[in-house]
Amino acid sequence: MNEQDLLYLARLSGIDPSRVRKVHELFESGATVPFIARYRKEATGGLDEVVLIKLRDGIDALQKLHKRCENMLESLRERELLTPELENKFNAVYALDELEDLYLPYKQKRKTRASMAREKGLEPLAKFILAQQSGYLDLKQFVNPEKGVADTEAALSGAMDIIAEDISENAGIRGELRELFQRHGMFAAKVVKSKASEAAVFRDYFDYSEPAGRVPSHRALAVMRGQEQGFLTMQLRPDKDDANRLIARRIIRNRNFIYAAQLEAAIEDAYTRLLQPSLENESVNLLKQKADAEAIAVFVSNLKQLLLEAPLGQKRVIAVDPGFRTGCKVAVLDAQGQLLEHCVIYPENTVAAAAAILNACKKFQTEVIAVGNGTAGRETEVFLRQTVPAEIPVISVNESGASIYSAGEVARREFPDLDLTFRSAVSIGRRLQDPLAELIKIDPKSIGVGQYQHDVCQAALKQSLDDAVAGCVNAVGVELNSASIELLTYVSGLGPKLAENIVEYRNINGAFKSRAELKKVKGLGPKAFEQCAGFLRVRGAANPLDSSGVHPESYDLVKRMAADHACSIPELMKKAADGEKIELARYVSDTTGLPTLQDILRELARPGRDPRPEFKPFAFAENVHSITDLALGMKLPGVVTNVTKFGAFVDIGVHCDGLLHISKMADRFIRDPQEVVAVHDRLTVTVIEIDRERKRISLSLVD
Repeated sequence: MNEQDLLYLARLSGIDPSRVRKVHELFESGATVPFIARYRKEATGGLDEVVLIKLRDGIDALQKLHKRCENMLESLRERELLTPELENKFNAVYALDELEDLYLPYKQKRKTRASMAREKGLEPLAKFILAQQSGYLDLKQFVNPEKGVADTEAALSGAMDIIAEDISENAGIRGELRELFQRHGMFAAKVVKSKASEAAVFRDYFDYSEPAGRVPSHRALAVMRGQEQGFLTMQLRPDKDDANRLIARRIIRNRNFIYAAQLEAAIEDAYTRLLQPSLENESVNLLKQKADAEAIAVFVSNLKQLLLEAPLGQKRVIAVDPGFRTGCKVAVLDAQGQLLEHCVIYPENTVAAAAAILNACKKFQTEVIAVGNGTAGRETEVFLRQTVPAEIPVISVNESGASIYSAGEVARREFPDLDLTFRSAVSIGRRLQDPLAELIKIDPKSIGVGQYQHDVCQAALKQSLDDAVAGCVNAVGVELNSASIELLTYVSGLGPKLAENIVEYRNINGAFKSRAELKKVKGLGPKAFEQCAGFLRVRGAANPLDSSGVHPESYDLVKRMAADHACSIPELMKKAADGEKIELARYVSDTTGLPTLQDILRELARPGRDPRPEFKPFAFAENVHSITDLALGMKLPGVVTNVTKFGAFVDIGVHCDGLLHISKMADRFIRDPQEVVAVHDRLTVTVIEIDRERKRISLSLVD
């Protein structure tokens, strides 16, 4: 990137150019977003992960733009069309659509009506008419039956084709029209009449119109899905007369010109045949990109909430995957999530099922029971609560995606000889112990917290979800001696291959005794160690800093701090935990500033602290198990399972989530549901509408 690029990114982001330059240098050196955000605060001025991701994406977009520009310039050079002035114009452009507009007149095309007219020698006539100068030009000189120009009318028609194409390739006109489409375009849809009976799910869009600038993402994506499936027709365009008037202001300079009427017709043709289809496609694509970005942002926010849900921690668990016909699959897990025993129980055979659960509780000293919230989940909860001692809590666990995990490669590798239904039970139990460690084994799109996730750009979705997962994993930190390959994969600087190598080394050599031992792992060089070490924890290591978030590059500094206070590192950590004064200013240097020192002090006070909230058990209403048990006005406890742009879905324990519409979230105007609720929030909601036939429930926080 050159200086001009850095200044462009600085203006775009509102960040000082020197900071942008430093961030770019860090990315170029192989640093990751989590590492830069956590351990390079002095260099970036404390930029957070959100800003760093935007800068990274901005840098990537600029590189793609420059590559496209260079391809265009190379094509112009080969055809000997490139001048220094033209090259400067191309290099000054920072928007892809503007770049394409600039290149359009030089683009090698298939045969068009205009190109054929030029071959017939009609370009001088087109230039004369466009110039709108006084004087007379004999049209007969352009008549040439051998070239297909039979008469003066044919000559005039061909000239109009050239003018129409010239208008459509005028970068200034395209730019103004593009703005007209974006500011005043109407997004509209109509039902395909022959398919109206099949398109009931899209009935809100059978005759729909809304200014494109106001269309929320869920409506845009719904209409686009309807068109994709053949149920709706869709358009996005401004008023046609407004568009033609805009072009006319740029083209017609003399209303009394003899060919003014023909110019009006050429403008109409240029817009209707050439400009409108092109700019409409652009505008739809832009609306799609905006809708995708909104939908992905909702998905990312929901996913982060889910991944950072409070962990139960290292407790001995009996996990139950409920079922009626095939029985409940039971998996007994130790405090580290290892499978100890599994069996099937049939709660309708109360005596035998109760005996099996009680025996397992006694044998393995079970501390908690986890029950999947799928089919028969509520009934199984009731049975278990009536069976086990009161001191053993029975907790409902969201099992979305557990079946995907159970049939996937990760589960087959972990439990090659175990039936997939028992794998689901294991996953349910582990989710309760540590949601993050278990959920990263599942494709985020299968977890059930997205909005139109199959309709948005899949590459953009994957990148955003990967960023979200990596951000959560590195924020929490990873226990090096127990982490799975999947969890290690998301640690800064690692990836699938190094994660496999770490687990392989651990299997051969036993538990890591220190962070420094990571350097013995095959393929893990100095750069990877720098990037990953601070996010990995070695519980029980000889050096207590190895179980903290203090980066190894700061170990010598901490030793100096301990020496200055005439104590050992463990004693220094106790002083920090007790709130004793440690003068940080004396340790500021060219490489270590106050932000890093403050982070070090926090880590010394609470080494390896988990940023996730404390676990609190939750229970649904005991007397409400299905939609038939509901009544209007009931106030029920519920858990938010998904947040969208129009509201949130809440599990109230009846096997179908209720909709908490945005209009029912507060007694004030709410622009975004995320202002009020988040995934896994616990709420008390009021039932305000029940449609038992369609299994739809409406809920409210204000009634």
